[in-house]
Amino acid sequence: MVPRKRAAAKKHAAKKPAGKSVAAKKPAAKKPAAKRPAFSGTRPTSTRAVSVPKPGTVPASAGASPYDIPYTGAPLGAHVSTSGGVATAPPRGVDIGATAIQLFTKQANQWKERLFDEAEVAAFRQALAATPVAFTNAHDSYLINLASPNPDLRAKSITSFEYEMRRGNALGLDAVVSHPGNFMDDRASGIARNADAIIDVLERVTGPTRLLMELTAGQGTVIGSTFEEMAALLARLPAALQVRVGVCLDTAHVFAAGYDLVNDFDGVMARFGDVLGFHRLGMLHLNDSKAPLGSKKDRHELIGAGFIGDGAFRRIMTEPRLAAIPKSLETPKGDDLVSNDRAMLRKLRAFARGERAPERAGPGAMPAPRHRIRT
Repeated sequence: MVPRKRAAAKKHAAKKPAGKSVAAKKPAAKKPAAKRPAFSGTRPTSTRAVSVPKPGTVPASAGASPYDIPYTGAPLGAHVSTSGGVATAPPRGVDIGATAIQLFTKQANQWKERLFDEAEVAAFRQALAATPVAFTNAHDSYLINLASPNPDLRAKSITSFEYEMRRGNALGLDAVVSHPGNFMDDRASGIARNADAIIDVLERVTGPTRLLMELTAGQGTVIGSTFEEMAALLARLPAALQVRVGVCLDTAHVFAAGYDLVNDFDGVMARFGDVLGFHRLGMLHLNDSKAPLGSKKDRHELIGAGFIGDGAFRRIMTEPRLAAIPKSLETPKGDDLVSNDRAMLRKLRAFARGERAPERAGPGAMPAPRHRIRT
């Protein structure tokens, strides 16, 4: 009977409401790890160990710097690591040949929040000033779901979102990119909750950093996979906040959502302009797609190695309406976190000049496209 009693006691203890004191002689019960919401539109964190190179230490196989290709277009770069402190991000941008960088201001898959102290802010701004990086943005936490009907999750999400905006403003970032949430119950109610949370935070947090809502791939109950739905979300914001909020267009997301960038690029651009307006477009995430058109799956691939192919990215890099829009890669990094980004940025710079993509040879050569693609 003893094992049964112990099992019953454990079951009873698990049902105790949170917040009750625990006896001093008993060890504190471990809190269960916060469950990640069933939240599509975000990329799962890889469990593969990757060695993050120190700024200024570029692997021998990384290839020539993209800076070697003349380029006068809008800021162009990639997501970079902040391992070792946020001030390491700008020099890592230089290592890959970027003029734009995206970063996380905290662990993206943890709820733990913090603000930067004055020394960290000063170090970041000083490091940034020493580089050619002209556009900086953060991507907010993967855990945030401002549209959730769960009051506890939504409250935690609002707090986390507020900290994201405060950190972005402190660093002087140009933008914070945020995914709309999962409505879970009713779509219209979820859109309303998402908008109300944005209003709540932006009315309390002011500063230079613009909020950019990212168009999503459309899996499950995620909000914002159509231009019309994103427009409906933004329309709920008061006029005073409209100028502080824009849109981030991710090529892999919109392609997976059903917008045919391969065969109807002009039509997609026209539709975006008609529904959302190019004045709202704050940045582009340039990613090829491992998933086919309309799949609703958020799967990023190297430029030219997915279902979108080189052709659409040539158009993006030469499209006049996108000429002034900052652009950032979120493509697979590879083992050294440098080589792939360098190769992709050289390719995009060549496209902007109307040239063929530069060849890459040696141990870090790009894999052949795994899909038949139109270019």
